[in-house]
Amino acid sequence: MIDKEIKKSDCTGCYACANVCPKEPSCISMIEDEEGFWYPRVDYDKCIKCGLCISTCPVLNYEPGDNAPRAYACINKDELIRVQSSSGGLFTLIAEQILEEEGVVFGAKFNDDFEVIHDFTETKEGVDEFRGSKYVQSRIGNTYMQTKHLLESGRKVLFTGTPCQIAGLVAFLKETFDNLFCVDIICHGVPSAKVWKKYIELREKEAGSPTQRISFRLKNEGWKRYSVSFLFKNDTEYRQNLKNDLYMRAFLKDLCLRPSCYNCKFKTLYRISDMTLADFWGIQNIAPDMDDDRGTSLLFINSKSGMDMFERIKDKIAYKEVDINEAVKYNTAAYKSARYNPNRDRFMQGIINDEPFDILVKEYGADKTLGKIKRKMESFMRKVFEP
Repeated sequence: MIDKEIKKSDCTGCYACANVCPKEPSCISMIEDEEGFWYPRVDYDKCIKCGLCISTCPVLNYEPGDNAPRAYACINKDELIRVQSSSGGLFTLIAEQILEEEGVVFGAKFNDDFEVIHDFTETKEGVDEFRGSKYVQSRIGNTYMQTKHLLESGRKVLFTGTPCQIAGLVAFLKETFDNLFCVDIICHGVPSAKVWKKYIELREKEAGSPTQRISFRLKNEGWKRYSVSFLFKNDTEYRQNLKNDLYMRAFLKDLCLRPSCYNCKFKTLYRISDMTLADFWGIQNIAPDMDDDRGTSLLFINSKSGMDMFERIKDKIAYKEVDINEAVKYNTAAYKSARYNPNRDRFMQGIINDEPFDILVKEYGADKTLGKIKRKMESFMRKVFEP
């Protein structure tokens, strides 16, 4: 079965196998390993050996799209929504369009414990919870099954997620639905829930208070130098930009990503989603008139449905078509996997051993160039001043 057919280093934790299992309850459980990532485990006493889990797995059966995507720089004309968004505020327009058509929106949000989960909403207020980046792997749960029930009832559905999550949904459905609209993102990689929990504990210990609100992408120092913010229940706030925040340092140094992220099967410009959203890094070099450092979205339109959606929302955005190959020069995560950090396993072992989060990041996430300079300076000083 699936837990024997797929290598742990390839599994994305998309939950497709657990959702497609015909047994009720499913004989496939998604179990968190010691690093905090989810993997399938089959109860062989209940398994009927139907093979659906293997034939559904997007990693074992994935075929990239054969489309010719078009790329755009986009900015939501509603400045308030744009400020509250990670980049240009395009997701909100797509979601609200689906809601206006009496549809349902699925996305990633924080639950009451600030774990990242997938959920759905039928209201604009609910969309607010999905807005903004969340640099943690979201738990899909049974949202693929919920999506299928809604589609079969005739409802329109917007499903947003990472490329592997969208591939998992499409593989699970096994048929095309005209009322399904999929949006994926350009994904750097996903850290584990365990690492994220460890970081929350550090922030709450230092604040002496539980968390009330978290934002990964405040633009107080501008879009390009976004900040991580924790607001605590004692009305204090932690805020630090991406270069100085410990969690973002671990994330951007590739210390805490899921093993499959270092050899991702879904890195391609030819996607099976209808639209792809990302930050338009490098916009100042490609379309400087679209850059005011308040956030610009990079949009791929991957299908006819994607173009139809673009036509419905384009009056609410400022946009410019760009060369997709030029655009991704500044966002290589579109087609390249994260580079494996040789300190990754040592960092994660420290997480497993419950070592202090800040010490682990400082030890394994230090800039190599600065470290070399420091060691050379120390060596020089010893030679000069030691007898």
